[in-house]
Amino acid sequence: MKRIIVAIDGYSACGKSTTAKLLAAKLGYVYVDTGAMYRAVALYFIQHYINSTNQKAVAEALTHITVSFIYNEKTETSETYLNGLNVENEIRKMYVSERVSEVSALAEVRRFLVQQQQKIAKKKGVVMDGRDIGTHVFPDAELKIFMVADMHVRAYRRQQELFARKQIVDLEDIIANIESRDLMDTTREESPLRKAPDAHEIDTTYITVEEQVDCIMNIAVGTMIELEYRIEDI
Repeated sequence: MKRIIVAIDGYSACGKSTTAKLLAAKLGYVYVDTGAMYRAVALYFIQHYINSTNQKAVAEALTHITVSFIYNEKTETSETYLNGLNVENEIRKMYVSERVSEVSALAEVRRFLVQQQQKIAKKKGVVMDGRDIGTHVFPDAELKIFMVADMHVRAYRRQQELFARKQIVDLEDIIANIESRDLMDTTREESPLRKAPDAHEIDTTYITVEEQVDCIMNIAVGTMIELEYRIEDI
């Protein structure tokens, strides 16, 4: 079947990354965690005391940043590397979460990472999740998904993720962080979070990860079959 680009957008803690990883594995596609890319840049800015309002410092910092993904056979997942160092666990910590929306709102940062994302997906066969994949990075993606979920469910999921990494964070603090990120993501000038007109919306509040994956898998297969028929008709 014709290989496609699957663009998955939505709010934080809706299950985008987990679903995208499993979907990519089922399809035999490459998975690209764009959120991890922005987190890695945010981590670099924190470590090097880069002020987001200093355009010159931001532009200079980006020339020293390389973000890559390396597959870990033990965990069977791709892990994020910043300038050759594994930062997969560090970028998931709350102090990075508190800075990532601010950093990802910068036009220079977005242009820098969008170029890398488009290069990765040149040959298609990619599942990519983020906040502007279907609207900006790949507006012509064959399949676009937009994920939503209840705020308290999202906060609880994020709390469980942090707990699994041995980080104990109060639920109210997580809700405040998610609300802040939602506001910044949806109101930023550069590629704000919004649902593409042709995206399939999936509410993950009451469904399991497996159900999310199955739902999108069915849509993906249907999309690929439809594309095959179109090619035959030409």
